[in-house]
Amino acid sequence: MTAQVAILHGWNDRSQSFRKLEAFLGDNGFDVANIWLGDYVSKDDDVRIEDVAGRMHGVISERIATGDLQPQFDLIVHSTGGLVAREWIVTHYPDGAGCPVKRLLMLAPANFGSKLATMGNSVGGRAFVGFGNQFQTGREMLNALELASPFQRRLALRDLVDPDGATTGPYGRDKVWPFVLTGSRGYTRPPRSMVNEPGADGTIRVPAANLNITGLTVDFSADAARPAVRPWSSRTGGMRIPFGVLPDRDHTSIKFPGDSSGAVDELSERAGRMMIEALRCDSAQAYVAIAERWAQASEEAAELADDTQRRRRLFRRHAPRAQDMHRYLQTVIRVRDDQGQSVDDYFLEFFSPDTRGDASLLRFQSDILDDVHVNRLDASARCFYIDRDDLLERFYGGRTRAHRLAMSITAANPGRNIRYFDKEADRSRGSLVVHCNDENERAALGSARLHRNMTHFIDVIIPRKAVDRVFRLKR
Repeated sequence: MTAQVAILHGWNDRSQSFRKLEAFLGDNGFDVANIWLGDYVSKDDDVRIEDVAGRMHGVISERIATGDLQPQFDLIVHSTGGLVAREWIVTHYPDGAGCPVKRLLMLAPANFGSKLATMGNSVGGRAFVGFGNQFQTGREMLNALELASPFQRRLALRDLVDPDGATTGPYGRDKVWPFVLTGSRGYTRPPRSMVNEPGADGTIRVPAANLNITGLTVDFSADAARPAVRPWSSRTGGMRIPFGVLPDRDHTSIKFPGDSSGAVDELSERAGRMMIEALRCDSAQAYVAIAERWAQASEEAAELADDTQRRRRLFRRHAPRAQDMHRYLQTVIRVRDDQGQSVDDYFLEFFSPDTRGDASLLRFQSDILDDVHVNRLDASARCFYIDRDDLLERFYGGRTRAHRLAMSITAANPGRNIRYFDKEADRSRGSLVVHCNDENERAALGSARLHRNMTHFIDVIIPRKAVDRVFRLKR
């Protein structure tokens, strides 16, 4: 355990809100005099996350040079602070070597966006949040926080995954150790409770917080009937990053581990224990063991959805609904043609190839798919929010009799001279099985591809064809 800790806040927040966390650390053996609280501008429209990370590097370097800050310290981040920290680390320590941070404890980090970012950038958001700040809410930061944003993709390709096979990154057994804790309980009081959605802490979805992600390229350009599928490589060496879901915590209360959060001690004390466990991790073996324990704790939290009596016993008030505790996943799908140009006007359908008619498609749309978000800066990128528990129970276990989930894509032709997929057809499509409920077939596919509590990046490449009259030869 290092002697010094720095704490970094999120968007529309300030360091003062972490006084309770500071006191909690003091009660658990940390010297409060050696706890640093960082502040940064988050609501001015001209400031980007990269700007904050660059300035952060300068300040930390200066503090280390003067001896005020030790060359090795721990870093705790909340919400948007997680993106700032990741940008700082991968920019200045891309392979982890020389990074002054060993333990990176992330509390409800916005690693893969927030549904509320779009609201913050709206006219109403500027009037409400931007009042007193010249109606600025931090346009550039909110653009980065929007679901399926180009910034999140660029950052993930630098520090977590790579489509081209690169495996070097800043996180690993002998590098920086990230830990992620997030809540799955929405806000209990209005007006904040109005923005709740299942599987989220009121602000950040559970899979959007998780640093364990997958990537996949699906290429229809050579054969639309049999697309080439290329899994992306991991920059973490296949290491599982400890990820824990706390069913009694929302986006705010996760900052206050000493508070009860309206739950019995069995739950309310878990957040603090897990934080201290992360900050006291002293070896790669201990890191791996923590990842396993936290994964088991997250599964136990999810099981509360099926145990109404225990759920009501564990929560003193405002017991969450079963649906709120389901395990969700995100897929961020981005479409390009085989010339590398973005395809913005396309339609995706999820269905089962095992059934006839539209029964499985309708079932998925009504019961499994909770939200689709088209990114405002890049319309070729869309975020799909999927209830994985209902996928298993109501899609595979329902009347559809499905055991496979497939995805098809249909793209609108850009004009009369260009066709996507078949050059002679006005509308054509490609499809791919993305998940199955049969273990033997799953092994044949290579992986289940869709994992609970995770974000999945899927790049889709479709063929672009010119009709015959675009070019001809005559005598």
